[in-house]
Amino acid sequence: MEHLPYGVLAALVGLAGGAVLGLAARLGDFCTLGAIETASWGGDQRRLRLWGVVLGTAILGAFVAEAAGWARITQTFYHTIAWNPLASVLGGLLFGYGMAMAGNCGFGALVRFGSGDLRSLVIVVVLGIFAFVTLSGPLAPIRIALFPQEDATAPQGIAHWLSARTGLAPLLFALPVAALAFGWAFAHAPLRAERRMIGWGVAAGLAVTGCLVGTSAIHAASFGEIGVEGASFTAPVGRTIIFFMTSTAGGITFSVGLVAGVLAGALAGSTIRGLFRWEACEDPRELGRQVGGAALMGVGGTIALGCSVGQGVTAMSVLAFSAPVTLAAIYAGALVGLRHLIGGFQPE
Repeated sequence: MEHLPYGVLAALVGLAGGAVLGLAARLGDFCTLGAIETASWGGDQRRLRLWGVVLGTAILGAFVAEAAGWARITQTFYHTIAWNPLASVLGGLLFGYGMAMAGNCGFGALVRFGSGDLRSLVIVVVLGIFAFVTLSGPLAPIRIALFPQEDATAPQGIAHWLSARTGLAPLLFALPVAALAFGWAFAHAPLRAERRMIGWGVAAGLAVTGCLVGTSAIHAASFGEIGVEGASFTAPVGRTIIFFMTSTAGGITFSVGLVAGVLAGALAGSTIRGLFRWEACEDPRELGRQVGGAALMGVGGTIALGCSVGQGVTAMSVLAFSAPVTLAAIYAGALVGLRHLIGGFQPE
């Protein structure tokens, strides 16, 4: 292992974390849009409450790892870039609405593609393209002018901000938040009966922690050449597409491993549960809606510096200021989009 390039090591960390997340999606029903839809229209909160298990585990794991010296969570870009509230709100709303239109977030589309859904390949490709159109392409000057990304001059996380003002360890402020997330999850009796879902929720949270720990170790060994990263599926999808089109083995990164890991985990999980089947789009209108939704997700996720997993789980695990605001905006945008699809905004 010590003879492998740092980029390959980072990709292996991403591969392992992504595989667990892909398995959690297929075997534990961990899905953002599915959770929102079943809770809002299906009368079933189990998948939504599962997020409490994932978040509680990820927050607890990240801050315990930091206290032990295993994770450098303040080196993630959620902490090093000054929070822009407008970017979180607008980007989150765009992403959430696009997620509803596409029928999946970036992570969900990768999972579905790994399960044989060819429609999701279109979503993945369009999302990745529009992420880089916004990040460094034609829309980049507009993004930079409206949502400048400036270096942070103070802590950009709730626990670390409080720590700087009290002198207490960040872990002491993270523990109540993790406990609150667990309490909200396990207060729901139907979820408590689902040991399989709970187990995979814990696994998903630990996968996010593992990515932070693994990339922190490589960050230290490479003297900062490799950044500290966690799971996210907007810009990383675009980076993976670019790697497969233009790069050699030296261009491999954490993002490439993460995306490949989710595909592999989803394939394995769908095969275990007998869910793998080839599917294609038969309705051009449906395909057009999915393409438009994927484009909105690419733009919105780039503006907000993360998707439903990037901001909703990884940034939340380090208690970044941006995380709860962005996640709430994604939720609101998804509700509007789902209402548009289901009810058409028509009065009863």
